[in-house]
Amino acid sequence: MSNKAVINTEQAPAAIGPYSQAIKAGNTVYISGQIPLDPGNMELVAEDIDTQAHQVFTNLQAVCQEAAGSLQDIVKLNIYLTDLSHFAVVNQIMEEYFQAPYPARAAVGVRELPKGSQVEAEAVMVLGD
Repeated sequence: MSNKAVINTEQAPAAIGPYSQAIKAGNTVYISGQIPLDPGNMELVAEDIDTQAHQVFTNLQAVCQEAAGSLQDIVKLNIYLTDLSHFAVVNQIMEEYFQAPYPARAAVGVRELPKGSQVEAEAVMVLGD
């Protein structure tokens, strides 16, 4: 018998493909990439990186909360940027959502992201530690 559970919330964008917002296996939650879509209309929130980054972390937070956790429970965060010159801006915005000890993290430059987004974040969260 599997101890795998699907995590889904209307407070974050619905999946735009054949995947779940998150999967909980034991006390670990694997959160799919969040892009800056408004969960209400499934459209990009804005063109600027600041607004997009805030929406990505808001969406990530909503999935964490649905899984009975918080951003502070994230142990690994991967951020994807279409322009690495936005690295410092995203770091500043991230500090508004996370406190030390920060999760382990990678920031990766990519050519393109879904829906024309400039930033995407995926995470692994551990509950109960």
